[in-house]
Amino acid sequence: MERKVKYSYEFKLECVELVVHKHYSCESVSNEKSTSESNIRKWVSFYREFGKAGLLSRKNQLYPIDFKLKVLQSIESDSLSLREARLRFNIPSDSIIIKRKKDFAKFGLEGLKLKPRGRPKSMSNPKRKKRKTEKPLTREEELLLENETLRCEIDFLKKLQALIQAEEKAKNRKP
Repeated sequence: MERKVKYSYEFKLECVELVVHKHYSCESVSNEKSTSESNIRKWVSFYREFGKAGLLSRKNQLYPIDFKLKVLQSIESDSLSLREARLRFNIPSDSIIIKRKKDFAKFGLEGLKLKPRGRPKSMSNPKRKKRKTEKPLTREEELLLENETLRCEIDFLKKLQALIQAEEKAKNRKP
């Protein structure tokens, strides 16, 4: 499944050319094209720094740890703003840098490592606790377990009966 791009390359290029070549202001292009002024400023800065290639969308790019560390160190040593760092290292958004700064401050190098995405493959906290020992159940424990399962079964049947009765009442009311 491919990520939907909000603004096409052609749209970005058209907006940038209005600002760069026809000397429109970012605000006027923003009003004319019904997009945010900050996006247009960002596109113009990427265009000036990297040319037309700077406007191409970068899909969920994965950066190595050493690159992330280099970005953070250069921000610190060169006193770069987020915008300057984003342009220098061709990172699509300030929020990526902000998140990395927080992760690095909180966890150190461990925070910059790639994290698995999505749900974990197996449940880590099953609802029922597993038995601690493998020794057989006593007669009393077996009976308690059987009582619990029978109570669950009865509760389930009661709920089912209540749903059936509610459905029949609804049918009787309609005609």
